[in-house]
Amino acid sequence: MLEKENWVEGRNSVLEAFRAGKLVERLYVLKGCQDGPVLNILREAKKAKALVDFVPKERLDHMSADGKHQGVAAQLSAFTYSTMEDVFALAERRGEEPFVFLLDGIEDPHNLGAIIRTANLAGAHGVIIPKRRAVGLTSTVVKASAGAIHYTPVVKVTNLSVLMEQLKEKGMWFVCADMDGEVMYRHNLTGSIGLVIGNEGNGVSRLVKEHCDYVAGIPMAGDIDSLNASVAAGVLAFEIVRQRRFS
Repeated sequence: MLEKENWVEGRNSVLEAFRAGKLVERLYVLKGCQDGPVLNILREAKKAKALVDFVPKERLDHMSADGKHQGVAAQLSAFTYSTMEDVFALAERRGEEPFVFLLDGIEDPHNLGAIIRTANLAGAHGVIIPKRRAVGLTSTVVKASAGAIHYTPVVKVTNLSVLMEQLKEKGMWFVCADMDGEVMYRHNLTGSIGLVIGNEGNGVSRLVKEHCDYVAGIPMAGDIDSLNASVAAGVLAFEIVRQRRFS
């Protein structure tokens, strides 16, 4: 469900949002619409590296707040993204080995907000999210983080796997959460580390998992076999905290 907060629609409004430097999470354009004003908006979207979805009229009508979209609407970011340089600078200021969360396709804004909150409480230096197939920093995410977003950098990247390889060159290694992995207590979770948490339904994608050094499972004794993504992130994060600080 789209949030109407930080939502703009109509050709002039969307064009002005781009020209004013607003961060557009996603641009929605009526499929087949290629007239002059829309092409101007698409050029601005390309310059801003915004995601563009071409959608049928029925979907755009459904998303519209007032039905006056003129074939164009946009969801704006509710918060400014950080960079990997910000993440490493925070770790350096604290005199700590980098500790980051990498989120592979988290789509629920409440989950993302809760994970950012957990990351802050666990002392992580940043949260990294992909540009595609994942929720961005919407107003619900900001609220669900309970203020943590003001202190924990959130970085948006085009390709998680490519970033992971770049970070490995800097000495970072990665552990991903998966119910079939070896029990987390048997892993050495110290040093410069990235904790990878997967999509709410499908878990960590195959390609991202292949770039992980370890796959960690959470021991469970109940009658169901999975945890909410934000809960799993919390359990693994605080095992990392335990090992980094107390072992």
